[in-house]
Amino acid sequence: MIDRINKLTDWYFTKRAAPYWMIILMDCCFFFVSWFVVYGFFVGFEDLVASFWPFVRVLFLFIIPLLVFFRVFHTYSVVFRYSSFVDLLRVAYAVLSASVVDVVIHIFTNKTTFFADTRTVQIAVVAAAVISLMLFSRIFVKYLYDYAFQSAGAVRAFIYGVKSGGVGLAKEIRNEKPSRFAVKGFISHDPTLNYTRLLGEKVYSADASLTDILKENKIKAVLVSPLRNESFRRDQELQDYIMAAGAKIYMTSRASEWAPDTPHVSSLKEVNIEDLLPRDQIEVDMESIGALLKGKKVLISGSAGSIGMEMVRQIAAFSPAAMILIDQAETPQHDVRLEMARDFPDIKVDTIVTSICHSNRMDGVFSSYRPDYVFHAAAYKHVPMMEDNPTEAVLNNVHGTRVIADLSVKYGVKKFVMISTDKAVNPTNVMGCSKRICEIYVQSLNKAEEEGKVQGCTQFVTTRFGNVLGSNGSVIPLFEKQIKSGGPVTVTDPNIVRYFMLIPEACKLVLEAGTKGHGGEIFVFDMGEPVKIATLARRMIKLSGAENVEIKYTGLREGEKLYEEVLSSTEDTLPSFHEKVRIAKVREYDYDTACRQIDRLIEVARTYDSMATVKVMKEIVPEYISNNSVYSVLDK
Repeated sequence: MIDRINKLTDWYFTKRAAPYWMIILMDCCFFFVSWFVVYGFFVGFEDLVASFWPFVRVLFLFIIPLLVFFRVFHTYSVVFRYSSFVDLLRVAYAVLSASVVDVVIHIFTNKTTFFADTRTVQIAVVAAAVISLMLFSRIFVKYLYDYAFQSAGAVRAFIYGVKSGGVGLAKEIRNEKPSRFAVKGFISHDPTLNYTRLLGEKVYSADASLTDILKENKIKAVLVSPLRNESFRRDQELQDYIMAAGAKIYMTSRASEWAPDTPHVSSLKEVNIEDLLPRDQIEVDMESIGALLKGKKVLISGSAGSIGMEMVRQIAAFSPAAMILIDQAETPQHDVRLEMARDFPDIKVDTIVTSICHSNRMDGVFSSYRPDYVFHAAAYKHVPMMEDNPTEAVLNNVHGTRVIADLSVKYGVKKFVMISTDKAVNPTNVMGCSKRICEIYVQSLNKAEEEGKVQGCTQFVTTRFGNVLGSNGSVIPLFEKQIKSGGPVTVTDPNIVRYFMLIPEACKLVLEAGTKGHGGEIFVFDMGEPVKIATLARRMIKLSGAENVEIKYTGLREGEKLYEEVLSSTEDTLPSFHEKVRIAKVREYDYDTACRQIDRLIEVARTYDSMATVKVMKEIVPEYISNNSVYSVLDK
């Protein structure tokens, strides 16, 4: 008999629900208390005392249906602090169902009708009382947990966005344990919602009054709804209102990356300036790229650089047969090795420390590995450094590119993808001109293959884009250091502008352009709207919360332009496979002529005569006109 009772209790209180036996006991107490009060009110408390035990026996009969429906609707297996409207409905369903059964029991046991006595009315009143007490207890515990315990130490926050993304984010925050944020209001551009309430909190208008409202409510953070990321990036006024109040801004991943009905509060992070720059979302056909690269051998030069490393990560995700990673920077290359061993242990990866200029060493690499694809990201690319070291720009950028381009033809590489720069268009500096000469060589080599002058099957594709956010040596890390040290933040000119793109976005377009190009093309990326560097500096200062940090204008550096061009005035473009990628129509060069000119350029560069080297560069690229440089004398 005892074993049967144990089995019954084990079934009723499953292992998962067993810790909630106190909820059953509490709800039963609500049932008994409600009956005593209601019965005493109807018949008098003296009669209740006189018939106490017979009345208790009836209550034990009535409570059996309630226990059954507690089990049916699982009213006890929900953690109070996470109770939702659906859970509260289950409580009501359970009590109402049990009350109906109690009425039926009463009618049959007393052989009466529904309206014959007041007992059915008592059952109805008791049902209302029990439902009220059960709901109140759950709501009270949830309120107590949310506001007395869970919100302790949480950052007071507003949410920008009032639709499914904002509401979903608020609910997720309230269920987080422990809470990072305490939601105290919402921000919306809809004037009809101003000072209405959402989830019990006020909705405020996204106008100039917001700064004072944030300060009055002691708001320390504004959380951007995942569905409002793009509009928030474009609303610089709203960003300024928030920054002026001293509140931090937190954003989630892009709305397209996760469903709006299942927000992840863990993805909220404090923004940096890159997160706030307006950018159109770039969609790339990654499946077709993966189909081409899967099971192939891929060589990446400059693998330890910011672009090269991101190329390594994205290509590794497609499960290539092998990856050959080349860079002359030992420590960063070691970091690449460790990351690949950690994140992609199943991929054969060889990290090689060498320079692409070492032709014998590179020949051995190509001979041993026989890569199918080559992504050429290795280059010297700092404008002021190359302005001071033009011979090194030629030997590394031009000669190095020629070495691996020729080896790609020799060893049957399917496709060679070179990463160029917008500074190659109408170059005003050594670095830009060196990259333009690289473009000339690989294009002429591709043409020579097509014409049969050179025996080979390699398709040469060039990609051009501007500055990438967060790359090594970009202006943003420099500004961050200057702000942390108290300033000043140095900007070369108040009117200087630059195009910016995220590293992952740029690399995705490189992969798509490289794999879908047929050879000979120069693909130009749509970089969006240019950004004024002085404005960028001011916003970074505001975003950091730093005070009394000044901006100092230092004048344009040697070879620096006020703005970069993606195409020269004599060039035209054609549409491609992607709306963000155009094909540049540029002047074609004869391969034999290009070889003779580059041979002479490299020969002069090896004399380490800077002025003579730049003179030959200008002969190869007539549109190269030096700007604010010692080499301007060669243009006269």
